[in-house]
Amino acid sequence: DMAAAEPVPGEEQEEEDDLGYRLFPERNKQPQSFLARSLFTFHNRCQVMLRMTLDTNPHARLLLEAMKQSGCTVFNDRHFSCENCDRCVGGGFDSATSQIVLCQNNIRHQSQMNRVVTHELIHAFDHCRAHVDWFKNVKHLACSEIRAANLSGDCTLMNEIARFKFGLKRHQQTCVRDRAIRSILAVRKVSKETAEKAVNEVFDACFNDLEPFGRIPHSKSDAKRAYKDFQNRDRYNANL
Repeated sequence: DMAAAEPVPGEEQEEEDDLGYRLFPERNKQPQSFLARSLFTFHNRCQVMLRMTLDTNPHARLLLEAMKQSGCTVFNDRHFSCENCDRCVGGGFDSATSQIVLCQNNIRHQSQMNRVVTHELIHAFDHCRAHVDWFKNVKHLACSEIRAANLSGDCTLMNEIARFKFGLKRHQQTCVRDRAIRSILAVRKVSKETAEKAVNEVFDACFNDLEPFGRIPHSKSDAKRAYKDFQNRDRYNANL
């Protein structure tokens, strides 16, 4: 069952159903032969960008390490799948298989791959460390969407300026709230009121839950510092 999805900026969601699977049409198909996949350029580009993110992006590296410590080691070939998706989503987390889906037809730039992988790894981290009831409890989904929007870089000022939103004093909170509501509406057939109510009820607690970053990473250097702090915290705990 698709637990969560990352909408593509600027695309409107259609009104829908069925736990979000319609957005990921390749989820239920038989795998293609290796040759057919290799010949498919989108797939190759997706794999190359994914490898680059996992090797060099501090957000992703911190999350991978944190998951390993929580007992959920992520393997590239097992836990990531590059697929064609509906045009309104960039990625999703499939909690039934613990797989992250990367929408190879919608992810066009390395910076977008970095954000989508980070966003979905936050869902995977939440799935690993907490008993998230993705389907029956919309508040659980809301909490993970708030954290993913807050910690993935979805709402850094530069991203928002690119979307022409200026002058908001509580810019981060406003952006996180909006994106969490949009993400819920993308994957669940619930009313806007239901999504807004769920987000508002858990907002403060989940917005302030900064694990495993310890801070809101507003930039790559913030994320690098968070990664260093995380490694040092780990060494300190190992010596206790």
